[in-house]
Amino acid sequence: MKSRSISPIRTMIALAALTLAAPAFAADAAIDAAIANPERTEADRERDTREKPAEVLALAGVKPGMTVVDMFAGAGYYSELLAGVVGPTGKVLSVNNVPYEGYSKEGVKKRFTEGRLKNVERRVVEASYINFPPKSVDVILICMSFHDAFWIDEKQGWPEINTAGFIDSMKRMLKPGGKLLVVDHNAPAGSGAEMAGKAHRLNEEFAKKSLTSRGFVLEKTWDGLRNKDDQLDKMVFDPAVKGKTDRYVHLYTVK
Repeated sequence: MKSRSISPIRTMIALAALTLAAPAFAADAAIDAAIANPERTEADRERDTREKPAEVLALAGVKPGMTVVDMFAGAGYYSELLAGVVGPTGKVLSVNNVPYEGYSKEGVKKRFTEGRLKNVERRVVEASYINFPPKSVDVILICMSFHDAFWIDEKQGWPEINTAGFIDSMKRMLKPGGKLLVVDHNAPAGSGAEMAGKAHRLNEEFAKKSLTSRGFVLEKTWDGLRNKDDQLDKMVFDPAVKGKTDRYVHLYTVK
């Protein structure tokens, strides 16, 4: 039987297809490996069922070697996952302001024990103006905490944040084409900043306008965390809705 020769053109097409597919495959593999990491806690794994981090991180476009910010990171659930995805050639900035750092101190102490997550740098900042080097970050995630930029409650130790300054800070630190991934609890249509204090929520359209008015461009949305049965005016910690809120997922970019 004669051997069939493969034309040079077909070979070039096949190689080009493999080259184009490689980055996406590498990113997906890195995300899967980060989620499957045996060092992660059972509490984090249980949270995975609610957060769907594989889909969220894939939408954000997080890849090995990137510099990524976990904004208002709390105890660092996403910081640890991001550390696994970006790998030893990448860097994660796990960022809290003073109140968030105080609320999360026990969780932070457990997660960031000496020698763990070596590619994560923790920072405590003044959120109204975050002085990171301009155009130094590939992706910012702010998950279930964008509403806190609109919340004011001095009695609970949460001072007013200059929201425009906060948004501008995020925009300034992103590289051209950089991404901002926002996940938050939806609030009733027509509501605004007041729902941040009343229910720790922020209406989807209000959030979008707050960002697009400062120069961000909405690129994609994902409905994988939606819940049409959520009572949008209920406090997110109410047992009736806790862990089951209607959450929007928005991906923004800067040009």
